[in-house]
This record gives sequence, structure tokens and C-alpha cells, in this order.
Amino acid sequence: MGRGKIEIKRIDNTTSRQVTFSKRRSGLFKKAKELAILCDAEVGLVVFSSTGRLYDFASSSMKSVIERYNEAKEDNHLIMSASAEAKLWQKEAGSLRQQLHNLQEHHRQLLGQQLSGLDVKDLQNLENKLEMSLRNIRLTKDQLMIDQIQELNRKGGLVHQENIELYNEVNLVHQENIELQKKVYGLVNEDLTGTTIRYSILNTENENVPGNLGLSQPQNVEREESGTPSLSEDDQNQETSKL
Repeated sequence: MGRGKIEIKRIDNTTSRQVTFSKRRSGLFKKAKELAILCDAEVGLVVFSSTGRLYDFASSSMKSVIERYNEAKEDNHLIMSASAEAKLWQKEAGSLRQQLHNLQEHHRQLLGQQLSGLDVKDLQNLENKLEMSLRNIRLTKDQLMIDQIQELNRKGGLVHQENIELYNEVNLVHQENIELQKKVYGLVNEDLTGTTIRYSILNTENENVPGNLGLSQPQNVEREESGTPSLSEDDQNQETSKL
């Protein structure tokens, strides 16, 4: 008769548990060694007893097995992470495609296209959205025009102020020109007055100088009256030349 099937559970009896541990540990190590030899596999086996004792087996060395295990675990983690990330991006791309499709369909409906699948309620909602959008557009346009008018008024006020300043500057320059003209004309009048006075003085001085050389004629008359012989015409001319 064969042995009966043993129920897989913790053995309560300490002695039986220790005997079972020793037998199965030896069989496990034997199977690990056979696997490494027959299949050219790198095998590492580590077992801790209930008392904390270590039992291990390695086909090459436990250090190399552990290093290879860590490297393989990291690679598997990266592969799993990349796979999970790819699935996440695929899901995100599918969601974005669906949103794009919905937006395109809504845009066509706003343009009045593809309305055959809508009922009265959907058409009423679409009409309300269009009216609200139109009202917002008009409000935005009115506000923009008001802002432009205010900006133009502000610029017009600045230009008007600049014109007033320029007008005041022109008036100031005009007044300065008038004052300069008055000063120049005053100097010219003084020069003309001084010239007139000097001319009058010179004329007064010249009045005392005999201007007619024929004044020598009374001398001849006196000479004739006194019995002195009169000079000839040539002698008179010589006398006149001497004078």
C-alpha cells in the first residue's frame, strides 16, 4: 500500500516537524543540484530553519547568483514599468481621441451641420448656446469699442494740451520779437536824431563862412568913391582868386 496523502499544513509536533524539515531539505537541495547539472542552469538556494539556522546551495557562487538576481529584478521592474507606462499613455491617447471627436461633432453642430440625429430638446439647447455666445460676442465688441473711444479721447486731450502749450510759446516769442523791434527802432530814431542835430550844428557853423566871393565888390566901389583907380577885370579876377 502506498502512503496516504499528507495534508499541507504546519506540523504541530516539534520532533516530527524537525524530521520532516531535514528530509525535505535534503531532497530539495538534491533536486536543485540535479537541475543545475542536467539543464546547465545557475541555481541558488537559501533556506532558514525555524530556529534561524541558514542552509544554502549555489551552482557557482552565492554572490554571483545574488548579483544576477538583483540585475534581473531591476530589468524586470523596468520592463514592467515601461509596459505599464505604455498602457497608461495608450489609455490617455484613447481618451484624447474621444474628446477630439466630441469637440469636432459639437463644432459641426454649431455650424448647423449634422443636425439630423438631434431631437427638439437638443436643438433647443443648441439654440440657447448660440444666443448666449452671440450675446457675449456683442458685449465684448461693445466694450472693445468703448475702450478704443476712451483711448482716442485721451490722446485727443493730450494733443489739445500740446497745442495750447505751443500756442503760448508762439505768443511769448511774438511778444519778444515786438520788444526787440521796439528797442531796434528806438536806437535807429536816436541815431537819426543825433545825425539831424549834428547836421544843424554844421549848417549853423557854415552860415558864418562867406559863401559868395563877390563881396569884394563894395571895396571897388569904395575905392572908386575915394578916387582910387579901379582895377581892371583881370586884376579883379586875380584878387578874387587870392581871396
